[in-house]
Amino acid sequence: MLYKSTRGKGKTVTASQAIVKGLAEDGGLYVPQEIPKLGRSLESLIDMNYRELAFYIMKMYFDDFSDEELKACVDSAYDEKFENPLIAPLNYKAGVNFLELYHGKTLAFKDMALSILPYLMKTAAKKSGISKEIVILTATSGDTGKAALEGFDSVEGTKIIVFYPKDGVSEIQRIQMAVQEGKNTFVVGIDGNFDDAQSGVKEIFADEEFNRLLGENGFMFSSANSINIGRLVPQIVYYVYSYAQLLKNGRISSGENINLVVPTGNFGNILAAYYAKCMGIPVGRLICASNKNKVLADFMNTGVYDRRREFYITNSPSMDILISSNLERFLYELSGRNAEIVSGLMDKLKNDGVYEINQHMKEGLQIVYGGFASEAETIDAIREVYDSSNYVIDTHTAVAYVVYKNYKRESGDGTATVIVSTASPFKFPKSINEALHFADSDSIEFEMVEELSRKMNLKIPKGIQGLDKKEVLHKTTCSKDGMKDVIKSFLNI
Repeated sequence: MLYKSTRGKGKTVTASQAIVKGLAEDGGLYVPQEIPKLGRSLESLIDMNYRELAFYIMKMYFDDFSDEELKACVDSAYDEKFENPLIAPLNYKAGVNFLELYHGKTLAFKDMALSILPYLMKTAAKKSGISKEIVILTATSGDTGKAALEGFDSVEGTKIIVFYPKDGVSEIQRIQMAVQEGKNTFVVGIDGNFDDAQSGVKEIFADEEFNRLLGENGFMFSSANSINIGRLVPQIVYYVYSYAQLLKNGRISSGENINLVVPTGNFGNILAAYYAKCMGIPVGRLICASNKNKVLADFMNTGVYDRRREFYITNSPSMDILISSNLERFLYELSGRNAEIVSGLMDKLKNDGVYEINQHMKEGLQIVYGGFASEAETIDAIREVYDSSNYVIDTHTAVAYVVYKNYKRESGDGTATVIVSTASPFKFPKSINEALHFADSDSIEFEMVEELSRKMNLKIPKGIQGLDKKEVLHKTTCSKDGMKDVIKSFLNI
């Protein structure tokens, strides 16, 4: 399996090379030359545990890894770090299946891929004969940062630098990053929003002179964002797993379609669901759920992507994004894998802030339903699900629930549905309290965590136990224009 750029000018590379590089040299994203098909029946997947299924799916994409190498990566990633032995359990509540992806160390779905990426990258670097120290450069809207820091903490031959919007994450998300230990980890709050952090990182990746300076000092950049194919492919696994679990539990019959509802910011998570469909998982509709920053919902409904709009800080901060990087891979598929079209659209987005896809591509959009939820609707959904099922969901999952309800009301579609639950409610206690009123509204977030646990009879996840007692180790902030200087300071160059 070889990989090429969505923009058509970069070299064709192996999986290992794509994982180490992160971003193609022409600024595009690596995609497999073809999306592989499941080589076995859906029924045969039922008795695989998560690790076995992860090996099976990833081996199709990362076939330059030996069986032993890939199994070592999988076994190292999906171990007791996850508090639920199923890794990604399905929970049937309020008439829908919630796919819980938050049982890892950082309480968010990013753990599903970022637990394995460091092992994939270390193995890939060795296979590629790379002797330079790899500098992981990542922007986060809240969850990727901590998961990446945790994954790369003390990994030999790597350093990791995470940029986040200093006023655009929850207090618990911020402290999770600020207390990160590990001499190879660096965290920076920037003056701006997530798009400023993400575009700054992309500009640094594309800066030939800066990359040359790094190389001369024994470093090279790579990414832990979902632009890295080594992060995207592991996300396909849990969609295949959820289908197998629905079969096993008798909620669907073999070959029956399911709908997948994904709270979406950077588009990587729902793109992985699309790849699962292309591989042969029977998926009816992909339901793309946005918050007030509804650039994706608008695109799905019009074919026009326009980031020239007001940016909102909401109660679902991991989705506060106006430039969805992984959408580029979806455009590549919609265009019939036409790199020239994709390159032109990306140029328009960069220069004009807006593009419109052609009619043929718009027809391909029909697989996706796009909708959004307001902050008030998000709070109401948390309350509704709890009142009906005694089940607590976080704000991002609540956005998905609102959009699913609207879709079902509009379409009358009764297809079995999976809502992707991307974060633990313990990460956003203030918003959960607004809905469920379990604590004094003047309480600090960590007091709310205690009350959420006590009143709702929920165990506090290990990942945030005692978090407020830990020493804050990362206090650096900078402007978007100061990101390069911060990197040079960290690396002593």
